[in-house]
Amino acid sequence: MSGDRVGVFVCHCGRNIADTVDVKKVVDAVIEHKNVVYATDYKYMCSDPGQNLIKEAIREHKLTAVVIAACTPSMHEDTFRKACSEVGLNRYKCEIANIREQCSWVHTDRDKATEKAIKITLSAIEKVIRNEPLEPVSIGLKKRCLVIGGGIAGMQAALDVADAGFEVILVEKSPTIGGKMAALAETFPTLDCAQCILTPRMVAVSRHPNIRIYTLSEVEKVDGFVGNFRVRIRKKPRYVDIDKCNMCGECEKVCPVTCLNEFDRGLSYRKAIYIPFPQAVPAAYVIDPNACLGTNPVICGDCLDACEQKAINFNESEEVFEIDVGAIIVATGYELYPKENIPEYGYGRYVDVIDSLQFERLLSSTGPTKGEIRRPSDGKVPKTIAFIQCVGSRDTNHLEYCSKICCMYTAKHAMMYKHLVPDGQAYVFYIDIRAAGKGYEEFIKRATEEYGIIYIRGRVAKIYEENGKLIVQGVDTLTGEKLEVPVDMVVLAMGMVPSEDSKKLAQILRIPTDVWGFYQEVHPKLRPVESASSGIFVCGAGQGPKDISESVAQASAAAAKAISLLSQQQIYHEPIVAFVNPDKCCGCKTCETICPYGAIRVVNNVAEVNEILCEGCGSCVAACPSGAVQLRNYRDDQIISMIQTILS
Repeated sequence: MSGDRVGVFVCHCGRNIADTVDVKKVVDAVIEHKNVVYATDYKYMCSDPGQNLIKEAIREHKLTAVVIAACTPSMHEDTFRKACSEVGLNRYKCEIANIREQCSWVHTDRDKATEKAIKITLSAIEKVIRNEPLEPVSIGLKKRCLVIGGGIAGMQAALDVADAGFEVILVEKSPTIGGKMAALAETFPTLDCAQCILTPRMVAVSRHPNIRIYTLSEVEKVDGFVGNFRVRIRKKPRYVDIDKCNMCGECEKVCPVTCLNEFDRGLSYRKAIYIPFPQAVPAAYVIDPNACLGTNPVICGDCLDACEQKAINFNESEEVFEIDVGAIIVATGYELYPKENIPEYGYGRYVDVIDSLQFERLLSSTGPTKGEIRRPSDGKVPKTIAFIQCVGSRDTNHLEYCSKICCMYTAKHAMMYKHLVPDGQAYVFYIDIRAAGKGYEEFIKRATEEYGIIYIRGRVAKIYEENGKLIVQGVDTLTGEKLEVPVDMVVLAMGMVPSEDSKKLAQILRIPTDVWGFYQEVHPKLRPVESASSGIFVCGAGQGPKDISESVAQASAAAAKAISLLSQQQIYHEPIVAFVNPDKCCGCKTCETICPYGAIRVVNNVAEVNEILCEGCGSCVAACPSGAVQLRNYRDDQIISMIQTILS
């Protein structure tokens, strides 16, 4: 420790630091430390000249440790550590003293900020001279990727990884891939046919030699670590052999059971044996065991008798199997905020108050009305429709966030309505318009200028029925006028929420979620598709509200990360992990219980750390009652020395 030759490099960060902190005084103060043999400042230490300055100083002054007093480590710690390692200095003998976020940005008094910057830098010096020169941990990996979710994001990710030459296991809990996009009529801002875009992608996934699709399947358990995950999958019975079924439909004709069609959002009916939609993949019928009169024992059997291909098998049972994968991509999509949570809008009470996905099915040529706009109550064409935006979104009583896509799909709905009902009138009630995308603002202008759609700025307070009309009650906030608009039909643009199983899946995968249940990325700008668990990537609407193009782009980004990982012969893991002093460990299993990554196991009454699995969070260190668990380069003696320096 005492033999370390430390170099200190203080960054101006342009004016971010230098305007509040006297960097020259910081240099003059730290050079007095007994281990500091060189100290200097520079305007942009992260720049190429700044990094060269550090490398030259390491060579010239034979530095064995380096402290960079600059911005947060999350920005440039890796940058500076790479620069140090390029000239032979162990990367873990480089520490960052954060004098920007933790000092200059939060102070206005220059003298006090300078004094604090000096103490922060000195504390980093005390830490770095006690740092061990560590080496990354390495291990082999499985060259296979698991994609959870078969919507547009999951399919894109699967295709990208498969095209790179790696095997992909695609798990989807419904009977078909395609996700929510399969239910759409057209997409904004180009008004392309959704199925025309989606169907070729679904077929490409089903026919790709590197992709295996498991529908009606869910991930039940995940063990292991980055590069070496062991995944347990539970596959529910389909009761129809997808290789034998030729889609003749004879089974459906004879089925005596009729139930609501969930694909049409309850606006039509289907049989107990059915195909979700014409372009479904796998292209085979499926039996709904909750609707069927009985599969064990067989009560009806009409479909069995009608099937000439002998494709129906009532003896099929659940299958549980395990696979090894090196990377996992999570793309579980979204649901709509429950309309029952906003009773003032009358959903469930008035049949002609529907949600946006129900309206999509009315617009679709394969929907319950074959693409004609008809009221659910009486089948008549509505001559007036109110589209209400931000239903549940941007509301402190419901969802505080913006659901991002509602402004655009509401404009699309209104335009398509006017196209199908030229003499109809569409009203859009909005808070404000958010159309931040390529061609999006122009799309909104088309809705108002070309189609004559009336936009009313104001939140709707109530919807009630009077004289056969739905009365939309609200206030025009531009004029201050109270409004009561009678319409034939109301479409609610419900907010987006994570899929119902996302919280459970997050616990299985040991990845964090935000306050609303969306998967939490490591960093919104620098690591937007990486989760806190190495090797697990997130994309699509399960990570946050987004449209199709953004979901596809993010899916490709997640796939690129997975490909980068799977392309390696060995994976390397940060060595800043927990370690156990066996002489102090009492085998109480507190660390094993609290570890969020399953990295600790107690064997023969002594805790052992799986260094590949450990993410260095320190939970075990804080919880250990005997002080047996420590974190490499964050040991108690280091932390105490830093505190003493700051308090001196």
